[in-house]
Amino acid sequence: MSIAFDSNSVDFQKSEGLVPVIVQDFASEKVLMLGYMNREALDKTLAEGIVTFFSRSKNRLWTKGESSSNFLHLVSIALDCDQDTLLIKARPDGPTCHTGADTCWNEPNVSLDFLRQLENIIRQRRDQPDETSYTASLFKRGINKIAQKVGEEAVELVIEAKDDNADLFLNEAADLMFHYLILLSAKGYELGDVVKILEGRHKK
Repeated sequence: MSIAFDSNSVDFQKSEGLVPVIVQDFASEKVLMLGYMNREALDKTLAEGIVTFFSRSKNRLWTKGESSSNFLHLVSIALDCDQDTLLIKARPDGPTCHTGADTCWNEPNVSLDFLRQLENIIRQRRDQPDETSYTASLFKRGINKIAQKVGEEAVELVIEAKDDNADLFLNEAADLMFHYLILLSAKGYELGDVVKILEGRHKK
């Protein structure tokens, strides 16, 4: 995956060829780590979609996860107002810190927004299937089965909406939301993509 970004806009001269890079989990929005890049590391990151730094201790390019396989998959990259610091949003394969902690500040990588957290769990079930997982079993059965489940849950919600049992209604609403998120993930989308469309409609 290649992301369009003009590396020539980064001012590498202020700090003798290196710029600090803040890495944030794109889903939970937790700050994962701080590293440094030179132009070559930035270009490699943009070209391959895997975050690569310049290691000051090893004096060479260093791809995060090259030994642990806990790679950071590039989602987006932004340059600050002084053009000398990068903010990278990434999808981590596992713990980011070499100690095994989720972040280099030993904080759990958990979103304050539960739906984001749930989407992350669903994505993990999709990409790293667990035979005991109901979600993984749906992905394994394919898009038609997932779409069918969404339809079934929608019908059950409509039926409960006609009655006055709040508990049953809310549980059916939760079931529909859960399977809807699975369907979005199976199609390669996220809830944020839907929200963007709603925001666009609201502005009109």
